[in-house]
Parts: sequence; C-alpha cells; structure tokens
Amino acid sequence: MKFQKILSLGVLSAAMIAGTASADVRDIRIGVDVPYEPMEYRTPDGELTGFDIDLGNALCAEIGIQCEWVVQGWDGIIPGLQARKYDAIMSSMTINEQRREQVLFSDPYITPPSAWFAPADSEIVTPDAESLDGKSIGVQRGTLQDNYVTDMYGDVADVNRYATADDMVLDMDAGRLDIAFLDFPIGKSTLIDSEAGDYKTVGEKISEPVEYFGEGFGIAFRQRDGELAEAFNEALSTLKANGTYDEIEAKYFSE
Repeated sequence: MKFQKILSLGVLSAAMIAGTASADVRDIRIGVDVPYEPMEYRTPDGELTGFDIDLGNALCAEIGIQCEWVVQGWDGIIPGLQARKYDAIMSSMTINEQRREQVLFSDPYITPPSAWFAPADSEIVTPDAESLDGKSIGVQRGTLQDNYVTDMYGDVADVNRYATADDMVLDMDAGRLDIAFLDFPIGKSTLIDSEAGDYKTVGEKISEPVEYFGEGFGIAFRQRDGELAEAFNEALSTLKANGTYDEIEAKYFSE
C-alpha cells in the first residue's frame, strides 16, 4: 500500500498529509468494534455513527485524508492492526500499560468512567465482595472491566463474559444476570436509555485505580507509526481549540 511505504520511509508528517503530499496518501483504514452506542454503532439504515465515528471523521478531515472504517470484533482488534487489516484502531480503547506493549497510543480523546448497572428492583446498593457474593456479573470479554471484575470478585461471583454489549443486554433482560459492569456511556445507552428493560446505576462511577482503568480512550497505531499518531494528536488539539470537539461531544453525551 502506497501510504505504508511513505510512512515506513519516515517522511509522513501532519503538514505533508494536509499539503502537497496528500496526492500520495490513500485512505486511512480505522478498525472499530460495533455496536457500542453511543461510541460506535449503526443507524437503522446501516450507516456507522457514534462519537468515535464522528470524531474520527473530523480528525481525518482536519489532517486532509479520508477515513475508511473496518468493522472488527474486539477479541481480534489488536491482532488485526498488527496484521495490517487497518492502520489504526478508534473503538473506545482504554490506554493502559499492558496495551502499550503492543500498540502506540494517541493522546487521550475522552475519559469516561465505568459503572455498575442492575435491574431497577435490584437490592444491591453498594457493589462489593459481600453484596456480589454468589451473583452473576456481566462484562465484555477482554476489556478493562473484565480484568477488574475478575480480579476483584472472580472468587466470589460468577463472571459472565460476552463478545458484545447486545449479547449481555439479552441476558440482562432475560434475568440471567444480576448486574453488569460497563463503560458508563455504553451502559447508559444500552440499558438505562433502552426500551427493552428497566435498569439503574448502582454505586459510584469508577475510574481508579489507573492500573485497571487506564488514562482514557486513545487511538491505537502500530508501534512504528509515530508520525501518523502525531498527526492525529495535532488534529485533536486543533478540534478542541476550534470548538469542533465540543460540538461532537454535546451531540452524544448529556452528562
């Protein structure tokens, strides 16, 4: 791919992408896992949308390139980047040290907390080892929430891991889960705001310790693609300064 050749030669920069070199740069492919409303999901007519999608498209527009979105399941999303199926990942991926060993991250572009979600009639008030003893907990497989719940409560509770949030919601609606632990925006959208069931948040939102919850969501690149990452960092800084970021954020988040 011509873009990869240019990148490997070390001549790619934000200025060149936006300027005279743009004719030599093909579309940037970005891996994304769906559906995780409001971050990334499809409209009824099948169009990809969400905070990550709109922000990603705005970043590419600011740089002067086109984004092509490649849908990829979460379990294989980093291997897909390393196998060159796409050039970046923008899919609500938390920046942490474990992932830094595999990918290069952009600056954080949003830092949402995680939260517990349970049926509205749940008697769980404060999730802890005592209140979760013997309970069924839902998490998305391979996420920071999975790691946290497994380490904190795996020896007292039944941890159920799901490939997608939709699968988890089905089991919540069917009464097969007592509680779920998700990124707050995703849980709010798929459970609290859903017409499928009646749910509530339980306890406080959680964003620490950093060893589990990281430093916010970042765009992931291959380790050697530092100039591409820097181009996105510069574009993100510009969008935050000119108000574009705030407009996109307000579109998807009420709190």
